[in-house]
Amino acid sequence: MMLKTIRITAMAVAMFAATLAAEKAKAIEAGYMWPLTRAQNYNWHGQYAHSAYGQPVALVVPPTANLQTNWGWGVGSSRISRIDHQFGRNYPGAGGMGGGNFKRLPRWPHDTTNFGTYYVRGPW
Repeated sequence: MMLKTIRITAMAVAMFAATLAAEKAKAIEAGYMWPLTRAQNYNWHGQYAHSAYGQPVALVVPPTANLQTNWGWGVGSSRISRIDHQFGRNYPGAGGMGGGNFKRLPRWPHDTTNFGTYYVRGPW
């Protein structure tokens, strides 16, 4: 009786592990786990411009950095989000500045994203 129970338990654990592996493979195949896929679909900056430059500013962090903390004013406003974008090694040459209608710093900022500085991972 004990041996039969052990076999059933082992079989259930193996089936659970196989299900987890299949779900993980499905998520990776869909691209949910890869920063490069997410970076292709979203801008590296938010909708606010830095007050000194009139456009968003990239704050370069080490390439091993994956998460950032955003702080807000109010109840439950702090959050942790991913850093998806990464600079390339090659300089593409001179380009146009700006590129959009960015919002200015509000008179009373309510979040750290209002300051126009956004994290981007470095290439090294």
